[in-house]
Parts: sequence; structure tokens; C-alpha cells
Amino acid sequence: MVCPEKSGLYPELSWLPERPAAWTEALTALPVDGGTAKPPAAPAETWAHLIALANHRLDGLATVRLDRRLQRLFGAEPPPGLATRPVRLAVLASSTVAHLLPAIRVAALRRNIWMATYVGEYGQYAQELLDPESGLHRFQPTAVLFAIDAHHLLGGFDIADRPDVAARRLHEVVDGLARHWATARAAFRCAVLQQTVPCVFPALFGNNEHRLPGAAGLTAVLNERLRARADSEGADIVALDAQLLQDGLRAWHDPVLWHRAKQEVHPAAAPMYGELVSRLLAAQQGRAFKCLVLDLDNTLWGGVVGDDGPGGIVLGPGSALGEAYAAFQRYARDLSRRGVILAVCSKNDQANALEPFDTHPEMVLRRADITCFVANWTDKAANIRQIADRLNIGLDALVFADDNPFERNAVRRELPMVAVPELPADPALYAQCIAAAGYFEALQLTGEDLERTQNYQANRQRAASRGAATDLEGYLRSLDMELRWRRFDPLGQPRIVQLVNKTNQFNLTTRRTCDEEVAALIADPRALTLQIRLLDRFGDNGMIAVAVGHFQAPDDRDMLIETWLMSCRVLGRQVEEATLNLLAAEARRLGAVRLIGEYRPSGRNGMVCAHYPKLGFAKLAETPDGVTRWGLPLDATAPKPTFIRITEG
Repeated sequence: MVCPEKSGLYPELSWLPERPAAWTEALTALPVDGGTAKPPAAPAETWAHLIALANHRLDGLATVRLDRRLQRLFGAEPPPGLATRPVRLAVLASSTVAHLLPAIRVAALRRNIWMATYVGEYGQYAQELLDPESGLHRFQPTAVLFAIDAHHLLGGFDIADRPDVAARRLHEVVDGLARHWATARAAFRCAVLQQTVPCVFPALFGNNEHRLPGAAGLTAVLNERLRARADSEGADIVALDAQLLQDGLRAWHDPVLWHRAKQEVHPAAAPMYGELVSRLLAAQQGRAFKCLVLDLDNTLWGGVVGDDGPGGIVLGPGSALGEAYAAFQRYARDLSRRGVILAVCSKNDQANALEPFDTHPEMVLRRADITCFVANWTDKAANIRQIADRLNIGLDALVFADDNPFERNAVRRELPMVAVPELPADPALYAQCIAAAGYFEALQLTGEDLERTQNYQANRQRAASRGAATDLEGYLRSLDMELRWRRFDPLGQPRIVQLVNKTNQFNLTTRRTCDEEVAALIADPRALTLQIRLLDRFGDNGMIAVAVGHFQAPDDRDMLIETWLMSCRVLGRQVEEATLNLLAAEARRLGAVRLIGEYRPSGRNGMVCAHYPKLGFAKLAETPDGVTRWGLPLDATAPKPTFIRITEG
């Protein structure tokens, strides 16, 4: 008998490498005894081992087995020192969804996120939301997923209804869901996810089903209205309907399982469902990847440019392969235009590698699209490290696309934190592979996203200018810098949330946030909030810093800086000193007499461990786990000298 998950019908995690023969042995080697877990002797190593196991093409059965081991080892508490924020996800559903939870947890593990999950009593989601004594309220979720099935929302529509009656009822359905979102937010200050509705109803009218006011014809209309309402109210969409368009209804839904067990999503589709949910939760923490690193020969074009020359490579109209490579370049270019950084890592002579970008008429990508170009004969893992250093981003922000299985496996072995998609043999499928992986999942498109490539190009100009300067003071003065600031406001809110959740290195506390928390800060006149941009003669760097301060009890005279983070690309330009001057001025305006700075080590923010003493703060306290507090009296503190103008606006 053929296993249904091996039949090719159900969705696969096709961008991940196949499970090795030793996968099961590696899983069972983890320390469990008599059905209960031993406390891991080395929790960080055990967690990393679980992540490595998760990063393979797992079917439903393997996913459940991995989740069981995960729950035995880390089910109650996250591992210490985790760089990501733990997630407590409540799934509020009108059908059976317990079989989806292991896949959601394993997909979160794949992204280095520890997750606890909650499902209430069958069909009782509304009651649990409204009852402050319910299990949902005791669970206190940080995120709520509304997974309301199609029959629950649309099953009562009657094709005999007049169109205006159906439209009114549809409006009531969306209004009801939006009220649930608001209730969840008010109760838990949580992120809200709304699953779209799969069209599981058989057609009654045929090709023009939309002309009939029945459930099948109204499904697409409902999803369109859900998206519009989610956009206006800050919910995030789990686009189940879009995934079904790619995979087909049979891959996700079985009427037999619906009638027997009220499972709207087939268990074999659970791993992909977990991906859809967890990549959104990861994006809320800034865990989306930032940079696509591209090989050249047989990845961006067919052939080897060093052997065939620019005129001999396969690219553009005239052949199916040439058109496929051009289409992949177009996809990469469009990623760049929405904020993904592009880099090149190629085993090639640099001059040969650059020539097609400058001379080939069918090249879609040009040299200006590539922020970092590395072509030499060094091994690719070393060059990828160099790319991360040049861009000043973490290795775990890179996706490496290469047609060569040897190079892919070498990079996976040397740099397990780099994402390496298992590109298919046909280049026509490269773009779909990377898109299916969800590496660049985003929640909001900000102005900084659209300008990111230009900002990195300008950084290269700044670096060249600094190299040409004979002294640091002259270089800083020549930049003609302006620090422009505002309090938090709705206009800057999407970028503030994005920056807080993705900044790891220059981040004193690595506290994360969400839209609801930022909205509360905007409404609080006693909160110190700063969103800061840096402009210079090369252009606008965009929002580069965020700071949040709150008064400390009991006398409300100390202002605690609970968040201070900056983009690493502006370090070494006196921005730290200018930001302190601004913090001190705003704290005085609000009535504070002392600034309190806090440093919480995260494993990735060691570069700022001495930040406060460098700025003149005196040490106040230190906890056994390394959290330190520092004080700066405002009445005895003069502004730090800088070459930066500070303006409000």
C-alpha cells in the first residue's frame, strides 16, 4: 500500500533537503528515559540538534515524532539564552485542529522559536474568548490564530437568498470575526492571525459560480473582505486559500475526514500548514531573512561564463532555458525592489563574473542591483562569511541559492545558520522554490524596505569616503549629518515594530514588541519614545534607532531606558552620543532627574556590553545572569560633543 504522503498528492516542504538515512537514529539518540525526558545536560546543544533535525523535508509522521521529542525535552520551558521571543499560540477553531499543532511547533522550531500551544473545547472559541475564567484566559496567549472552518462561516447561506440578503449576511460574518479580533487584543494584547477560508463546497453553477449566492460562489468574496478588514485592523492573514490554488483542494481537504472527524485540513498537509502559520509568527519577531546570495553559472544564466564568454551563456529569449534564467533574475530583482538585499557569491574571476552584468543585453539584473559582489576561487562558506561582514548582518539573515548540490551541502555543513534551498534541477522552478520556502515573509512594506538597496549602496560610498579621509574628525564633519527625530506615531509604527523585532546586535535589552504595545506607547504622554532617522550628504539612512523609556516607581524621578537599539550600519559616527543627548533632553522635559540604562545579554548583543559605561553611566547593580543597570544623573550631565545636528520633525 502506498503511503498517501509519498504519493505526490500532498504538499511537501520541497525547498528542504531530504531526510538522511540516519535521521531516525539521530532523533532517538536524544536523551529520553522511560517515556519522560531527562533534563538536557547541554540545553543549547540539544536545542540546536533539534533545529538541525527539523530542517529536513519532513512528512506528517516524522513531524509528529520530532514534536514528541521536542515536547519531552522543552515542552514546559524554552531553552535558556534563546535569541527569539517565546510564543504562546492559541488556536481558536470551530473544527478539529489538534492534529495541526505538532506541525506548527516544529515549523517554529525550524526558525529557532520555542512555542507553547493551546486549543480549547471543540467549537467553544467564542465562549472562551468572553469567559475570563476559561482555559484560554489562563493560558494568556501572545498570539491568537482564528481558524474558523468554511462550513461554520458559509454553510448556512441559501442559494435562494436575494443577492442583497447574501451581501448583508457576508458583512455580518466579517463583522463578527473582527469583533473576535478586538476581544482577543483587548484581553491579551496579542498578535492576531486570521486564516482564510478554503473553498470546500462543490460547484452548483459551473464556471460562473460567482453569480450564485451560495457558499461556493461566496468563498472568494469572503476572503477578499477578510483581507481588507485585516489590513484596516492590523490582523495578519494566513493565506490558506492562496496555498490551495497552488496545491489543489485534494492536497488539503478530504470530505471523508471532514464528515468523520471534522478535520478541514488533511493531516498530510499539516507540515505545510505549520509553515504558513509559523513563518508569520517569525516575521512578527523580525526573523525573516534579509539577503539573497546568488551563485552565477547555471544559477543566473546557463553555462560557465569563464569558458563560454558572455556571448556564449544561455539567457533570454530564444530558448526555454534562457527564458527560465531571465525569469529567475526578474524574481530576484523584484525581491530587491521590495527590500531584500542581493549579493553574489561565485567561483569565478571577478572580471569574467562582472562582464555579463555590464554588457549582456538580456541581463535583467545589473551591477547596481547587487549590493555585495564576491567572485574568486575561495570556498563559498568563507565568501559568505565575508558577505555577512561587509553587509554587517548576521549569517542567519542569509539565503544562499546555488544550482550545485556539492556547494549547497558544503555551505549547510560549514554554516548551518545560513538557509540553503534545495533548488530543483530545472531553472524554471527556482523562483517557485524560494517563494514556497517563505524566507522573506513580511507583514508590512515600509519606505525603508523600498530604499534598502540604495541605502546599502550609499553605505559603500560612505566607506570609500572614510577610506580617503586623512582623519576621523574631518570625515565626520564632511558627512554633514542630521539626526531627525519624532515621538512614536501611527505613521512610523510599522517600521518601529519591524526594527525592534529584527535588531539583535546593537540592542541593549532585545525586548520585542507588537503593534498593540506600540499603539499603547503612542497614547501614553508620560512614556519617552523616540524614532530616529539619520541623514547625511550621501542621502537618507532611514529610521536607524528606536528608544523607549518609562518612569520607575516609587517616586517617578528615574527614567528607565527599557529599549535602546540602533542599526549597526551607522556605528562609529557619533550617533550613540547624539542619541544620548536627545534621551537626556526628553527625559528632563518629562521631569526625570536620572536616566537608568539596562543591559541584558542575549548571546548576540555582546558588542554593546560596555555601551553605558562608555557614555559615562555609573554601575548600579548586576544580577547573577549578567543583567546590569547603570545610572546617569541629568543635572550633572552636559551634552556630548558631536558633529551631528539634532532636529525634530
